[in-house]
Amino acid sequence: MFILVPRFPSQEGTAMSLQDTSKSANCLAMSDVLNRIGDKWSVMVVGMLGRSGTLRFNELKRLINGVSQRMLTLTLRNLERDGLVTRTIYPEVPPRVEYSLTELGKTLQGPISGLWDWAGENHGSIIDARAIYDARENAVTTAEPRKAAYTRGD
Repeated sequence: MFILVPRFPSQEGTAMSLQDTSKSANCLAMSDVLNRIGDKWSVMVVGMLGRSGTLRFNELKRLINGVSQRMLTLTLRNLERDGLVTRTIYPEVPPRVEYSLTELGKTLQGPISGLWDWAGENHGSIIDARAIYDARENAVTTAEPRKAAYTRGD
């Protein structure tokens, strides 16, 4: 059995507070993290691994509705690169590969589980709000087309 464990350089003393969003480094850090964990496939993979534990590739693919093989491969590779997922390869024929959350990845279970619960509880309200907004926007555009005003600079 081979376990691929990401190695991290020592980060002692590098903890930063993201409270002050006026600092460029804080915005970059937040953007970097949200780019990875904010996409829908990463959320789904972390959520499924958090709820189901260790899974093989095809098990994950079956559990995540609509994900293509290529997208799941890329998502798993990126999550592994970021230290959120561990990939374990067993020397069998054919090789067996399993994925699980690392300790860092497990820290995302609470926030992602909360997001899933919130989405389930509020999806109907969001659909209703969209319908109201779309009806209002359609009423405004059909009643009076928007006009653009141009001025000549002298």
